[in-house]
Amino acid sequence: MKTIHKFRLECGKEPNTLKLREGYRVVRCEYVVPQKGVYLWVEQPLNVAIPVVERQFVVVYSGDPVPTSYQYLDTALDPFGPEAYHIFEVAVTPAGKVAAPHQQASPMLFRPAMRQVGTA
Repeated sequence: MKTIHKFRLECGKEPNTLKLREGYRVVRCEYVVPQKGVYLWVEQPLNVAIPVVERQFVVVYSGDPVPTSYQYLDTALDPFGPEAYHIFEVAVTPAGKVAAPHQQASPMLFRPAMRQVGTA
């Protein structure tokens, strides 16, 4: 059996760490207007014998650079605002650990989560 869970992702330079069952699959990403946030829906097995893995996701604004090792997943649009939010999965290192973002990108590459519209 499997199920789909919904997770809120915070914007900004810090990655969002999620504990997911091996074999998970991201199925949807959307900006939810009433909650004013970006959400990720993930399909994953329900079998408790399947190991849990930690994965990291970052949400960036259009035009912001990201390391080439990050994998693009989807874009969420605010239907009432000018912003687009792009979701990337942080690359997993060969040892099975998630690569720390400070090892791949400078924190200065990301805009603060609470920026004003129209500012750079």
